[in-house]
Amino acid sequence: MNLQEIKNRFGIIGSTPTLERAIDTAWRVAATDLTVLITGESGTGKEVFSKVIHNYSTRKHGTFIAVNCGAIPEGTIDSELFGHEKGSFTGANDSRKGYFEVANGGTIFLDEVAELPLQTQVRLLRVLETGEFIKVGASKVIKTDVRIVAATNVNIPEAIEKGKFREDLFYRLNTVPIIIPALRERGNDIVLLFRKFASDFAEKYKMPPIRLDESAQQLIVNYRWPGNVRQLKNVTEQISIIENERNISAEILARYLPGHAGGLLPAIIKQDNGADFSERELLYKVLFDMKKEVTEMKKLMVDILRNNNLDGHLQEDHAQVINQLYNDVQNTGVFPIQNPVSSRNSVQTPLVPFISTINSNTSVSEHEEMEEENLSLMGNEKELILKALEKYRGRRKNAAKELGISERTLYRKIKEYSIPL
Repeated sequence: MNLQEIKNRFGIIGSTPTLERAIDTAWRVAATDLTVLITGESGTGKEVFSKVIHNYSTRKHGTFIAVNCGAIPEGTIDSELFGHEKGSFTGANDSRKGYFEVANGGTIFLDEVAELPLQTQVRLLRVLETGEFIKVGASKVIKTDVRIVAATNVNIPEAIEKGKFREDLFYRLNTVPIIIPALRERGNDIVLLFRKFASDFAEKYKMPPIRLDESAQQLIVNYRWPGNVRQLKNVTEQISIIENERNISAEILARYLPGHAGGLLPAIIKQDNGADFSERELLYKVLFDMKKEVTEMKKLMVDILRNNNLDGHLQEDHAQVINQLYNDVQNTGVFPIQNPVSSRNSVQTPLVPFISTINSNTSVSEHEEMEEENLSLMGNEKELILKALEKYRGRRKNAAKELGISERTLYRKIKEYSIPL
């Protein structure tokens, strides 16, 4: 088979050796029933290679199903893949066939396979080893003859080390590995892809195609393209629609590329120890600092009453200071407290209950101290993580979502604080 015929059929553009090797491997393995694991960054076109494998295999007349494992909720993924019986769970009003039953004799493409829950990974491993599965809520074993092509942009050996992916499943999926090169590694292929996309959009929007001058071509070849082919296609479409000038210079192109003039994005700051910087962590620190100010405000009120003998009332200047502190805290909505001084009569209204009981006849012991709040950011962060893990019974994925951080960051925090699981 000529590689150019495959490129033409599936719209693959480029002649980089690593790309052509990936195409050749996909074509050669297609005639077998071996399981294939396609790896590459997001946006490199991994699904195209799964279609090459299916269409050049003996299963080409069978069903091809592409499943995005990361887009299916954890609670329903087993039902989607393996089906379920009526009444097996709430909402299961009828029996349903899963993808492995529907695609019998065909191919299933499992995109983002590293996102599968561990329980589902066990069931998938059984299908790979025996060709058998059981529907959710059933006891009958069902046979299936399905070819599996999987893909991921995750470093699976690293995921195995973290306990997020089964090592035995990895070796079973990785019978034949295919590595798709990132766009930034493809040199002049980037210019060819840009021309193809520009031509397509010109035809779609009935306008002349845009062209890159020499400086712009050099810029797109040297740019990192974190979103790969998907990002290049989006940038080409934006320029085609927005720019009146059809001859695109590096200056114009740079406005559409994050990290260049006109398209700068905020930098992500990392601490020296490599810890991920989180807006949520910063917010915690601000809130805890504010809580400290509230504690200090309480102590200030006691001191005022002790030193000035205010008989349970505030002088007007003190009232203004405390009212301002109250407004600053109350506006956050985080630490709701009662207004210490009424806005209608700032001098005559007594303090909140914890102060109003103190007057000129109340002796305040010199040895009496207000207990400091636990203002340790580390302590509060650990407590929040423990509560989230307890709420979701140790499920790190759900706990990370609740905390608003990545699962990777949560895993690092668990190790950092020695939290038992």
